[in-house]
Amino acid sequence: LVQLVESGGGSVQSGGSLRLSCVASGLTFGHVAMGWFRQAPGKEREGVSCISWGGGDTSYTDTVKGRFTISRDNAKSTLYLQMNSLKPEDTHMYYCAATTRRYCPGPWSHGSEWDYWGQGTQVTVSS
Repeated sequence: LVQLVESGGGSVQSGGSLRLSCVASGLTFGHVAMGWFRQAPGKEREGVSCISWGGGDTSYTDTVKGRFTISRDNAKSTLYLQMNSLKPEDTHMYYCAATTRRYCPGPWSHGSEWDYWGQGTQVTVSS
């Protein structure tokens, strides 16, 4: 059974930082690409970032480039998302996702390309 468990969400003021974590089990974490998505109530799920199995290839949606950094620790089966310079529009539920492929699927930002999902962690940014 594949499990993805996110943590690190919370409430911060605009300009603040948070680091999300996602611990994976039930899959060979070091062999698969991982991603972060987010969703606001009543809106479609949005791809935030993707990282290849070894961490050498990363992608970001334009709205977070230069502010968010995705990384992974394969020894700990853990995915991270460092979020800096947070804005109120970053307020979403954030989800960790895994694919069975080594590299980010194309198009990686489409949720249908991913195989496993976590339950999410809420990020709220106040102005």
